[in-house]
Amino acid sequence: MNTMLAAVLHKPGDMRLEQVPVPEIGESEVLIAVKRVGICGTDPHIFRGTFPVPYPLVQGHEFSGEVVAAGSAVTTVQVGERVTADINMSCGKCFYCRMGQKLFCENIKQIGVHTDGAFAQYVKAPELNIYKLPDGMTWEEAAYIEPLACAIRGQDRANITMGSTVAIIGAGPMGLVHALLAKMNGAARVIISEMNATRIAKAKSLGIDHVLNAAELDPVQAVRDLTEGRGADFVIEAVGSIPTYQQAFQMVRRGGTLVTYGAAPAAATMEIKPFEIYSKELTIVGSYAGTYDTWVKAIALIGSKRFKPGDIITKTIPLPQVVEGLQEAITSKDTIKIVVDSTQI
Repeated sequence: MNTMLAAVLHKPGDMRLEQVPVPEIGESEVLIAVKRVGICGTDPHIFRGTFPVPYPLVQGHEFSGEVVAAGSAVTTVQVGERVTADINMSCGKCFYCRMGQKLFCENIKQIGVHTDGAFAQYVKAPELNIYKLPDGMTWEEAAYIEPLACAIRGQDRANITMGSTVAIIGAGPMGLVHALLAKMNGAARVIISEMNATRIAKAKSLGIDHVLNAAELDPVQAVRDLTEGRGADFVIEAVGSIPTYQQAFQMVRRGGTLVTYGAAPAAATMEIKPFEIYSKELTIVGSYAGTYDTWVKAIALIGSKRFKPGDIITKTIPLPQVVEGLQEAITSKDTIKIVVDSTQI
């Protein structure tokens, strides 16, 4: 086990399947044989170069697998255990870490973003970041823990209330998750807007209260029509484009909350009217990753079958097809969620 197959991104658009050394673990790290890894909405941004990363890089941060080696100081994880890992590695020493805000760590590194990830046969992670999987959870389900933890973080940040109206822009893999979570959090009405017919059909099949075809109507006006002209109590932008962010500001009611969840290109800018934020007393919250308790919550929701990743996953592909999978995620909105099987090489 000296080398492994991995998809290595050398520069934007240049990803190659290569034999590379298996990661060497330190005394407080574990080595995981990757079983499944999801293609995240951020991965195409990284692949195309609109999300800055170091090169060369092995992407892949939504993963599940089996522990095959553990460092000498590891005490809570054993070889053979089924696990996933929090991708956010913090220093534990800076101001933010000491405030319990590891996502803002001055030296944060993310597996599959800043360090090599799971589009490979093996990946390493610190013992502190490891979460064990419940019995009966499939590898595919476990690979959805990371994105679900991220969405839970956004919902917690918004503090969605019972009886509220929640509007979500985008019925992609994360928009659909937010719609389902909003229902679990007690929203009286969940509205989702989308332009792609396949994603519209999926949202309807999941029982979302109102599914708006943004290719045929003005979603802002439609939300207002459904809310006696007010707008939604909570609006979640889950696309990451300037036009949809502009829609979100128009869609939220006075005194409402806007969740900026979609990852817009790092250099993208937009015009806003501060007076509208002031006069409408808007609450605007950002959310970009899961942390601490949201991982525990995500594992519990999937383990209890309250959340079923299989309802959203479009297909599973073998590791050698990961480049094609990324390109499909970029070009085909009919594909909602792709999972990579790293055992198929």
